[in-house]
Amino acid sequence: MTSTIGSTVLGFPRIGPNRELKRALENYWKSRIGEPELREVARTLRTDTWRSLRDAGLDSVPGNTFSYYDQVLDAAVTFGAVPARFAELGLNPLDTYFAMARGVESAPPLEMTKWFDTNYHYIVPEIGPETEFRLTDQTVVDQYNEAAELGITTRPVVVGPLTFLLLSKPRDGAPESFRPLDKVDDLVAAYAELLGELHRAGVEWVQLDEPAFTADRSQADLDALRTAYRKLGELTERPKILVASYFGDLGDALGVLASAPIDALGVDLVAGQHTVDELPSISALRDKTLVAGLVDGRNIWRTDLDKALKKAATLLGLAGEVSVSTSCSLLHVPYDVEAETDIDPQVKSWLAFAAQKVGEVVTLDRALHQGRESVSAELDDARARITDRAGAERVRNNRVQARLTSLKPEHAQRGDYAKRLAAQQKSLRLPPLPTTTIGSFPQTTDVRKARAALRSGSIDQATYKQRMRDEIERVIRLQEDLGLDVLVHGEPERNDMVQYFSEYMDGFVSTHNGWVQSYGSRCVRPPILFGDVSRPEPITVEWAKYAQKLTEKPVKGMLTGPVTILAWSFVRDDQPLGDTARQVALAIRDEVKDLENAGIRVIQVDEPALRELLPLRSSLHQAYLDWAVESFRLATSGIAESTQIHTHLCYSEFGDVINAIVALDADVTSIEAARSRMEVLDDLNAVGFGRGVGPGVYDIHSPRVPEADGVTDLLKAALAAVPAERLWVNPDCGLKTRGYAEVEAALKNVISATEAVRPASS
Repeated sequence: MTSTIGSTVLGFPRIGPNRELKRALENYWKSRIGEPELREVARTLRTDTWRSLRDAGLDSVPGNTFSYYDQVLDAAVTFGAVPARFAELGLNPLDTYFAMARGVESAPPLEMTKWFDTNYHYIVPEIGPETEFRLTDQTVVDQYNEAAELGITTRPVVVGPLTFLLLSKPRDGAPESFRPLDKVDDLVAAYAELLGELHRAGVEWVQLDEPAFTADRSQADLDALRTAYRKLGELTERPKILVASYFGDLGDALGVLASAPIDALGVDLVAGQHTVDELPSISALRDKTLVAGLVDGRNIWRTDLDKALKKAATLLGLAGEVSVSTSCSLLHVPYDVEAETDIDPQVKSWLAFAAQKVGEVVTLDRALHQGRESVSAELDDARARITDRAGAERVRNNRVQARLTSLKPEHAQRGDYAKRLAAQQKSLRLPPLPTTTIGSFPQTTDVRKARAALRSGSIDQATYKQRMRDEIERVIRLQEDLGLDVLVHGEPERNDMVQYFSEYMDGFVSTHNGWVQSYGSRCVRPPILFGDVSRPEPITVEWAKYAQKLTEKPVKGMLTGPVTILAWSFVRDDQPLGDTARQVALAIRDEVKDLENAGIRVIQVDEPALRELLPLRSSLHQAYLDWAVESFRLATSGIAESTQIHTHLCYSEFGDVINAIVALDADVTSIEAARSRMEVLDDLNAVGFGRGVGPGVYDIHSPRVPEADGVTDLLKAALAAVPAERLWVNPDCGLKTRGYAEVEAALKNVISATEAVRPASS
């Protein structure tokens, strides 16, 4: 054990370099393996992570960063915040944990939403006045001991008590005046119990994460933060406490935490640009360790080590010790760029994944404390790569830049909505409460095998296309048999809703193994947007035309919107994000027009990440929303009034962007609502939303098949808030991750419920 932190990272990926955890989880849920086999996979992943971080030269190795599903859910279980409907199931602890995340037939799951402004999803704890916080799980201690047996000293990482409560929601039926933060004293007492257990186990440092304070917080929140860390800091038997923040500036919380009786403070100096200017005025840091987040934990570009060192040099003398770290956990980036054997070599040389970022942290820390000459070769190599990227001709496309500069306000405007609605009703002739799905249907083993066979060359393009057409016909016939009103082609040809489009656009490269956890076993492979974006040729038109030929019912063209493409990619950092969004919007605009010309009368442009990219500070909201809304409207304008534009949003707190949702000017907006039981409709009504809306009635992230009566109840609640002529019926999200048996059963119940409440056609 060491009395200082030294070089470190705030967290590390946990799914396994080859998605070992994903496969083990899904096999466990399907009863193909038992709990001992799952736990052995987890133990191996933890061991490999600890050893790799130690061997990379870090002075302090984070522990307890492994999770079977989500770190916030882990904290809920650790401190006994298990709602009664799960505690009463009589399941073993692991299955109770998974029931909270995924639900079971008799108990719907906890809500899930985005982790701040990232594409990671966390499980939202439910707290009530009766919640009894206490230390009920010893996993944090057990994993420290597990590492110690390997000869590795770790620093346990736990979601901080204030962030836990601020991210929680009151349980259904709690008094209106109740907020989870009311339970802060009880929860802090439980954290004190954990700190005592860690102290007795020999833990020297513990990391408590408080990213909630990089967002706007009330004075009451700040007072609670001050009180909580005074109580924890004044404990006589505890490890040294590092409070880590990330995703932005701490604002007023910086002084609160610096004055608290804690031992170290972690600050994000990548997203928190103003923090560097504020630190010199915080005299209370002089007896603490400052953990400086100098290496970007969320993006994949190599760090400009010269700039980072210059920034770090300004920190010396401001604190008792300065340690170099990542800006946040490396959970948000892939494992190792060296696993990419097919990526363009020049672009690859500009990249740093988790393993490379650990190396950058070690290099920066040595340069800061041992002098630049100790790492001169590493600094020279980094400098050469940064210079190469800045001057690369392939990053700039003069035609794209010229198109961008020629844009005028009218390019992002459609006609009057009432006229559009009349034209669409005449063209589409849909019944009241039209039913549809969000886009994707289950991706079968045969579909995935066909894509793999095409990549390996074992089948040719013609054979692949025929197999996709066969699957599209199957999906169309199924939807007709079920009685859906607006159909989709099912997207069998798509590996991912963002990566698929990026593979057909200039300015992107794709990885082979660059997987990142989105939630639970769900992993995504974000493309890398490195240069100016354009669309050389149509992407989806052939599939949409084929599907439409198979049916008399309208088939939706399915596209991903510009904001979501940016949010779910690793995006260039050398120009304003709004300019990059407009480039992507122009590429999508070309696709929308080509779909319309091909006879597609309904086109859905999904923007599930609209809320996700919203800055954490309200002072920055409007600038973001201006370009986000503009880019969507740019992508969906320039078409006939009779062409109906849909958009889709899912799994976010939508209240903060309600006005932006209105401003998108989509004809129909489908939105996640099943888990929250239509709460979003109140927000929409509050701002006078007057377009078509499809609140989700089927939670596709749970294996539960919704009962028809339950869907009927949701639809009745929706009809109480939305006139029937504006209400659509659909699942919460795409069906890609589900199986056909449950999807067919669920959609049958959705159709049955719709027919039970559907008013007669006029």
